[in-house]
Amino acid sequence: MSVTAASGFRAAGIHAGLKESGKPDLALVVNDGPLDVAAGVFTTNRVVAAPVQWCRRVLAGDGGAAGSARAVILNSGSANACTGPRGATDTAATAAHVAELLGEDRPGLGADSVLVCSTGVIGVPLDMPALEAGAAKAVRELADTPQAGRAAATAIMTTDTVSKEDSLHLDGWSIGGMIKGVGMLAPGMATMLCVITTDAVIGADTAHRALSCAAARTVGRINSDGCMSTNDTVLLLASGASGREPAADVFFGAVQELLTRLGRRLVADAEGATHDIAITVTGAVTEAAAEAAARTVSASNLLKCAIAGEDPNWGRVVAQLGTVPEAVCPFNPDEVDVAINGVTIYRHGALGEDRSMVDMTPRETRIDIELSAGDASATVWTNDLTHGYVTINADYTT
Repeated sequence: MSVTAASGFRAAGIHAGLKESGKPDLALVVNDGPLDVAAGVFTTNRVVAAPVQWCRRVLAGDGGAAGSARAVILNSGSANACTGPRGATDTAATAAHVAELLGEDRPGLGADSVLVCSTGVIGVPLDMPALEAGAAKAVRELADTPQAGRAAATAIMTTDTVSKEDSLHLDGWSIGGMIKGVGMLAPGMATMLCVITTDAVIGADTAHRALSCAAARTVGRINSDGCMSTNDTVLLLASGASGREPAADVFFGAVQELLTRLGRRLVADAEGATHDIAITVTGAVTEAAAEAAARTVSASNLLKCAIAGEDPNWGRVVAQLGTVPEAVCPFNPDEVDVAINGVTIYRHGALGEDRSMVDMTPRETRIDIELSAGDASATVWTNDLTHGYVTINADYTT
């Protein structure tokens, strides 16, 4: 199940006519309470879409915040980014329209109770008549069923080939979520669009701290293609409908586990990818240093092409590793080991096992880098670079 796995939530996904393809393109998630807790983390790109600016204001913070919200409407087909004053006006009008539609059952519901997300081509304004008509249809189709959650997850897809959703059911409470994104996955925060729902009884501060920490260690450690989106948004909504209040560490763990699972679905569906690559750095002086090293290696297009060709080219790994500033991640190159799929083919600055021993046929490729400088570790996920990626992105706006 997806965003409807937790009690107190309804969802819908419909075709509003925002995509010429005729595929679903508008999703709505509504929190029926009793709580209306909401938290969000957003792209750190300096160029941000109007919906990101709106959500930051609604949640009373800049760059990450917590507060309250009753609903989130998400469209695909247009990012509503770099659309000037019209983009801001259209975003506010979208929130007001949804609030008015939902207000028939909730008198007094205002636009500032509605979060807005968009994804698609940058520079394309929203088709407001189509969106407003679609929102009315989505409200009519709201349901708390697994099918409704799947429809919402499908409606936010762009170049995704499958919808992405998951859920966890714990001690009397649940958490679920949906996510989209298979390109522009190089976050300074998170990636993509993601909505997480829970029926746990939590406060806004707990929601924000849990989401921020989990995003940083999960979806924040994915680097598919080195390109950061203008629209990255991860939202967490809490209804409190279960009546259960989990311990903070338990809730933190659940959010991190869910985002780990959802993040793996992003990597598995990355544009044109044939290999999912986990780059794990161990023996670093700090976790931040380990992440910096792993992220740097994940940015190597030469390495990604080698993996696409099933070539365990450790030279691409160590050459890229050497570009990490010493002040960021200190290590002695002569004490570094590199293993690919369990075979240590580079050991202490020299040749290790024969590279022909490495089996490169599995979809999942693991690159393990031991720095021998400390006790900290981190993993960053990426994928290989294939002709398919070029084809998809060459044809994206045409």
